[in-house]
Amino acid sequence: MLLNPVVISVLVMGILCLLKLNVMLSMIIAALVAGCMSGLGLAPTMKYLIVGMGGNSETALSYILLGTLAVAISQTGLATIMSKKIAKLVNGRKKMLVLLIAFIACFSQNLIPVHIAFIPILIPPLLKMMNKLKIDRRAVACALTFGLKVPYIVFPVGFGLIFHTIVKEQLNANGYNIPLEQVWKANWFLGIAMILGLLIAVFVSYRKDREYQDLPLKGFNEEENIPEEMTKEHWITLGAAILAFAVQLVTGSLPLGAIAALAMMVAFKVIKWHSIDELLNGGVLIMGLIAFIMLVAAGYGNVIRETNAIPALVESVIAIIGTNKTIAAFVMLVVGLFVSIGLGSSFGTIPILAVIYCPLALKLGFSPTAMVILITTAGALGDAGSPASDSTLGPTSGLNADGQHNHITDTCIPTFTHYTVMLFIFGLVGSIIF
Repeated sequence: MLLNPVVISVLVMGILCLLKLNVMLSMIIAALVAGCMSGLGLAPTMKYLIVGMGGNSETALSYILLGTLAVAISQTGLATIMSKKIAKLVNGRKKMLVLLIAFIACFSQNLIPVHIAFIPILIPPLLKMMNKLKIDRRAVACALTFGLKVPYIVFPVGFGLIFHTIVKEQLNANGYNIPLEQVWKANWFLGIAMILGLLIAVFVSYRKDREYQDLPLKGFNEEENIPEEMTKEHWITLGAAILAFAVQLVTGSLPLGAIAALAMMVAFKVIKWHSIDELLNGGVLIMGLIAFIMLVAAGYGNVIRETNAIPALVESVIAIIGTNKTIAAFVMLVVGLFVSIGLGSSFGTIPILAVIYCPLALKLGFSPTAMVILITTAGALGDAGSPASDSTLGPTSGLNADGQHNHITDTCIPTFTHYTVMLFIFGLVGSIIF
């Protein structure tokens, strides 16, 4: 089990990231390690990596275009006005600001399902206020990740409906028979784990002041004289943002939504024709690396699948487990953690694990509710701490706009310790008591 290519590959990626090697390079090296250990060879492994990158091509394009839209909105001053209004509402209460960010982030998964698109728009203008309040950005990273994860785990709306449907269909296809509503009726227990993780991060782990410098924001032109009240230009910009959300909801395409919003801003001359190149360059600057990381992450996931090492990993787990349900749940969660960290996607991990987990769980007598908790936890564990997950890349994209927030030490490790650990504990307990 310990010499399984998936296990070794994920360990290599984690160690390289902790040594502060670029995340994208760490994933490429980890993919090559997995391929070579499984006998694929270097050249075929690289081929599978490149072919698999297409799996996140729409996501990568979305990030570039949404980054461009974020820069355009920032240059109109709308985001700064919003940050000033938030500052008045918060009135110096730093913990309230962090919890408010977590609350706003929750709506990005259901009410206005734009996922991480709001982060590069909302967060950079708030950085100077965070600096003044001496807020530890690790707490804000935890707040953002909370908002990106809890809604899809607990609520069957927006992205949550997609996730719950995947869980239901995979369980039903592999021996269980559950209705859709049973997913949220089980997963509320995991929501408690996430809430506790957030409260510990905000009120215990990162409650102390942390100093940051007021540095220029990458890709953003900062205006000193921003009006206090909304102008015609700002209302048009707000309308463009709403249009982006509406088009995305109707078409299911984030790139189309971003293009529609940019087109509206150009048509109403909020964006000058000659400044489009500058805006696109700014979008690439703030979101380009994340877009490429997501491409490589899809390729890495493809390599992991092509190694055929996941079934072998699970089979070796079955040999260790025996008939003890507690040990079975523990080991299944450990395997889920490795797979989901490697893939960086809870949505993509569920189908991989359900094929083998469900027959085993049926044999050991896990109830449908326990199985929902177990498979959801196994899929969601790595999403909170994986360097390749958009639940960590998104917060970093906003908080590192001035170059003072490290992806691994300031986002991945804090979110892993507060959410992955809590989910593991609650998932283990829930799979036993329900």
